[in-house]
Amino acid sequence: MTTPTRLLPFAPRRAVQVLAAVGAAALLVTGCGSDSGKDSEKSGNAAEASGGTRTVKDATGTAVKVPANPKRIVTLTQEDLDAVLALGVKPVGITNGQGLSKPPAYLADKVQGINVVGNLLQPVMDKVVAAKPDLILAGDMQDEQMLKQLREITPATLVTMAPTDDWKLSFRGIGNALNKMNETNKVIGDYEAKAKKAGEGLGGNKGAEVSIVRWNPDGPSWMEKKQFASGVALDMGLKRPKNQDKDGNAHTPALSLEKINEIDGDWLFLSTLTSDGEKALKDVQEKPAYKDLNAVKKNHAVTVDGSVWSTRGGPIASTVVVDDIAKALK
Repeated sequence: MTTPTRLLPFAPRRAVQVLAAVGAAALLVTGCGSDSGKDSEKSGNAAEASGGTRTVKDATGTAVKVPANPKRIVTLTQEDLDAVLALGVKPVGITNGQGLSKPPAYLADKVQGINVVGNLLQPVMDKVVAAKPDLILAGDMQDEQMLKQLREITPATLVTMAPTDDWKLSFRGIGNALNKMNETNKVIGDYEAKAKKAGEGLGGNKGAEVSIVRWNPDGPSWMEKKQFASGVALDMGLKRPKNQDKDGNAHTPALSLEKINEIDGDWLFLSTLTSDGEKALKDVQEKPAYKDLNAVKKNHAVTVDGSVWSTRGGPIASTVVVDDIAKALK
């Protein structure tokens, strides 16, 4: 498989070895207060009471001092935005969604009135400065020069994502940075209960094989087993088609029309991220090869929002995926 580019949101994007980065991501949770650690909770409460700072480790393993109770948060990815909103925190600055000139539609009602400070991982520094952040959540930012500039605005700038698509891990790290581990654990617990209940209520489609595909301008790519939306489907007790049941958190290279049968399944969930991808999908839907797919013949092909399904994901996005699947399969 070829290495995905930045446009592919769930691919490894850090110039370090994967194992090292994943270990660092674990430190984000365990190195600076686990979700169940009473000692860290006490120290966090003490710091908050004194108006001081706490030291956490970000997804690269870097120790960062953050406010004990941050008030002015800027998020540079929609995954960071999703996470803080799920914790009941309204940031003071956000970026547009991937491939969009506006915030992602599924969060639109929650971000009204919040200043946009740039595009995904492409902040306009003057706008970030104007937001007066005391904490910047920088997603999987790899640009060291940009990170340096952000840290000059506030040293409390965290890389929140390592090369893993486990949104729960990143979310726990963000929850720890915000000193909100109790709320974080509740959000995850509520999601897991919802996913399990929804999966058990699918009747004859319980345990069905679902194909998850993003349509690019040059063809379809199916998502690997540990990619975000796939993980949600598995949490619901669903399965992936045998040829898609492979570890990884990215996706295949775009497939040719001759290999379109690889995207088939009991159910087919299709998404796009760009207008060119949307046009390519509409064009292929008129071709015999597409119409011959079993999922299409059964009317089991469902179009979903790529800004939710084709990203690294977060707690709010995960519930959208659960609802989309439940609505289609019931």
